[in-house]
Amino acid sequence: MAREWIREDNPKWDDDKKRIIGDAPTGIFDRRFAETKVGESLPAEWWRVVDDGKTVAYGWLDLVWGDAEVVVATDAECRRKGLGTYTMRKLEDEARERGVNYVYNIVRSTHPDRDGVTAWLGTLGFESSEDGSQFRTLTKAR
Repeated sequence: MAREWIREDNPKWDDDKKRIIGDAPTGIFDRRFAETKVGESLPAEWWRVVDDGKTVAYGWLDLVWGDAEVVVATDAECRRKGLGTYTMRKLEDEARERGVNYVYNIVRSTHPDRDGVTAWLGTLGFESSEDGSQFRTLTKAR
């Protein structure tokens, strides 16, 4: 079965999001995710990545003042297999389709692998700033 990129038209918190995002180590995501209840609506635009019928990653895009915050979350069992890069590239495509010129991500100071995630974002063309913000200018097409 092929990898699928699936848009969630009315994103809600569910068991897969809890498994991948809510149960992630403390410090990676906003603590509110750990407290979100199944069925609650979520802000922003969300997509899930499905491999062989199993949800293995999420990406979400939040448009703010013409820029887009992009966030990626992958199943702990599927890390370091290119899934995060796939998800980030798909989010960049989504942002480009919306006319966005810049995407950004914030690697929290509390992230247990802040240096590793920052380095990975650097390989994707993001430029780092001292406050943990990562910015990338989008070109017309990849």
